[in-house]
Amino acid sequence: MTSDNRIAPVALPDTRTRRIVENLLEGSGIALNGDNPWDIQVHHPDFFSRVLRQGSLGFGEAYMDGWWECERIDEMAYRLLRHGLGKRNHKPTEKLMYRLHSGFINMQSKARAYIVGETHYDLGNDLFQRMLDSTMCYSCGYWKEADNLHDAQVAKLDLAARKLKIEPGMKVLDIGCGWGSFAEHAARHYGAEVTGITISKEQAALGRERCAGLPVEILLEDYRDLVGRFDRIVSIGMFEHVGHRNYVTYFDTVARLLEQDGLFVLHTIGSNSSEISIDPWINKYIFPNGILPSAVHIAQASEERLLMEDWQNFGADYDRTLMAWLANFDAHWHEIADNYNEQTRRMFRYYLSMCAGSFRARDIQLWQTVFSKRWPGRYDAPR
Repeated sequence: MTSDNRIAPVALPDTRTRRIVENLLEGSGIALNGDNPWDIQVHHPDFFSRVLRQGSLGFGEAYMDGWWECERIDEMAYRLLRHGLGKRNHKPTEKLMYRLHSGFINMQSKARAYIVGETHYDLGNDLFQRMLDSTMCYSCGYWKEADNLHDAQVAKLDLAARKLKIEPGMKVLDIGCGWGSFAEHAARHYGAEVTGITISKEQAALGRERCAGLPVEILLEDYRDLVGRFDRIVSIGMFEHVGHRNYVTYFDTVARLLEQDGLFVLHTIGSNSSEISIDPWINKYIFPNGILPSAVHIAQASEERLLMEDWQNFGADYDRTLMAWLANFDAHWHEIADNYNEQTRRMFRYYLSMCAGSFRARDIQLWQTVFSKRWPGRYDAPR
């Protein structure tokens, strides 16, 4: 054991696989068994061959199994991505298999829509209540004038509400309402009548509890099954689950449901590239069948359906949001440790840290876009 009770790294054998990994890391500022908090501490001699054989999936699973440690995974991920190892860490066969699979199967069809809810969002409200803040927002906060997570999340909710120009009595649809964060905010502070939909049973149950007494209805329903007309529509952190084969259907649905003088706010993580790919570790353990849209995907799918009024990028704020979630998770894990295993703890630490590093490296973005049918005159978006 080391002096601070951490498991000491193993002595590294001079093997071909070790030398390959060291060559990949050369110039990144990351060392094996080094002294910096972003250095990788290797605990298992087969770590190198596992990573080279399985790519990012093996790297993440090896962490979950305790084969390596890193004090600041977020800083390690930032350096890896800035060094250009992000794409190289995805095996060509992984990308090819996903393209072939998604080419023949609609990975986000109605029949498959509830998989991510059952895998991730239904994992346990006790976990998410301790990781998130009291708004239960599970999306990027807006840190422009905020200095804590709660204020950043309230600012994000209010930013979307102001962009929608909600007035009392308006009928608002929240596609992917989560635990009712925006629905509660819009009903309580703007006098809206809100319908929220989610594909998570646990989210729906807690969302209804949190919105009790407000003009809010939360449904366990797929967006493609919705009927009715709404003055305003919002979707925060859900479009990542739609999938490229369904983008046109999604925008067709929004256009069908939105009143002629309505507004739609889309809040989504975005990719710098239009390449259709998925991180195999994230796909397996966190968000099955999730795909990040590119700016081109959004523009093409919305064309001739809706008019784009505004586009804002505050992806850098997601780094700070994820690190706040990680701090909450670590501080409160002891309260729920008996309900989960050690692999779950390490899975969430890895997920939150790696994502924070990705946003810090500007490898992925966070966009809020505003659409209308034909907004009369000039649309001015608040910031």
